[in-house]
Amino acid sequence: MAAAPNEFVAHCMELLGSVGAPRSRRMFGGHGFYVDDLFIALIAFDRLYLKVDASTRAGFEAAGCQPFVYDGAGKSVTMGYFTAPEEAMESPPLMQPWARLALAAALRARALKPPARPPKPQAKARKGSARTAPKKP
Repeated sequence: MAAAPNEFVAHCMELLGSVGAPRSRRMFGGHGFYVDDLFIALIAFDRLYLKVDASTRAGFEAAGCQPFVYDGAGKSVTMGYFTAPEEAMESPPLMQPWARLALAAALRARALKPPARPPKPQAKARKGSARTAPKKP
């Protein structure tokens, strides 16, 4: 019998706590996990998926992990997340190296993102412009 969803979320929080203070958020019928405001893992289809990138994907594949794939608009879409190795699901010390890889992938992804643009300041209206009426004497 599978663990209740909240029990599984709590278990994953404990496992991911080996690399920092995780927080979780419900999303898309599953949960997302953040460490230091970096999205490093998700639960979907009752499985924990860890973030991967070009530097870490081969290690996950070699460990027999499976990619996160879903049906989108009639096509299979593969995301940059792989299941955690079965043995890593047993304890925080066994999860730690895998969670570190996910954290490193999330850090690299954040470094590649262009910085967010600050909002444009509103232009001040000039005297006599169409935005303000001139003062009457």
